Formats: sequence, C-alpha cells, structure tokens
Amino acid sequence: MAFYRRLKGQLFKSLSLSKIHFQMGKQEKPIVLILCTGNSCRSHMAQGILREIAGDLLDVQSAGSDPAGFVHPLAIRALAEIGIDISSHTSKHLKEFTDRDVETVITVCDNADQACPTFPGQVNRHHWPFPDPAKAKGSEEEIWNAFKQVRDDIHRKFTDYGLSRKGNVKKLPS
Repeated sequence: MAFYRRLKGQLFKSLSLSKIHFQMGKQEKPIVLILCTGNSCRSHMAQGILREIAGDLLDVQSAGSDPAGFVHPLAIRALAEIGIDISSHTSKHLKEFTDRDVETVITVCDNADQACPTFPGQVNRHHWPFPDPAKAKGSEEEIWNAFKQVRDDIHRKFTDYGLSRKGNVKKLPS
C-alpha cells in the first residue's frame, strides 16, 4: 500500500506541469505567481505576457516582497507597444497569496528569490532574474531602451514557458 501511495505521489508530481485543479466540481486554473521585490515593472511585464500566451490555461498573478504601490508607467507603455494592456494591474504584496494554492512560483529578481516563502500547493519554483529597468540611468531614450530590452528578454522567456505549458496540456489523454 505504501508503494502505491509513493507511486501515486510521484505520478502526480511528474504531471504537475499540466495539473488541473477541481473545486466542488468546478475546474480551476493552476495559479502561477510571478514575484519581484517592488511588483512595479518586471513581474507585471511577465504577468501580462504569460497571460497573453497561456491565460486560457493558467491563472497568472504577480506580487512583490516590498511592493512599490504602483505599476511603473514605462512598464505599461513597453507592453502597450507590443499590444498587451497592463494598465489595470495593481501592485500587491506576496502575503496576499500565502493562503492560496499556488502551483508555480517564478521569481524575476534576486531579492524576491531570497525572500520567497513556500506557498500551499506549490509544486514548481523557477528563478529567472532580469535587470530592473526602473533603476536604469541616462537620458530618457536610454531609460526607455532599458525598459524595451527587459521587456524583450521577459517576452522570450515567458513565451517559451507559456508555450511549453500549453504543449504539456495538449499531451494529456482525454
């Protein structure tokens, strides 16, 4: 009996990328939480991009360990430039998610990676750090270019991730 419980646990863990939650007979998307320190730039750009790619399968959220209280206007502009609207996003503290069943946590800065707790139901954790464009120095054009560069880097990484999640779901038997 213990063997079958271990096997069952390993099977569910191996299928975690395509895990579907059910609550009271209702299908619920797995939560992917993207964390950054300030929750004002990188995490919101990643949230917007991942929602665009895989929002039909994932409940994509973002939060910060020390939230700035706003979404940076240049992050909003950078995503608008590629057709993604994050103007309604708000800056949130990661504590808002500590009692939620978070399947995957992705940290996009080193400080958030160090401050990141383990969440209930957490199966996956990824650390993909990106430079903070809000700390860019120089002319307006140089700062804008920093935002676009970080956006493009985040876009590549999170598009690949989102497509891989969609690919894993397609492989499940009906």
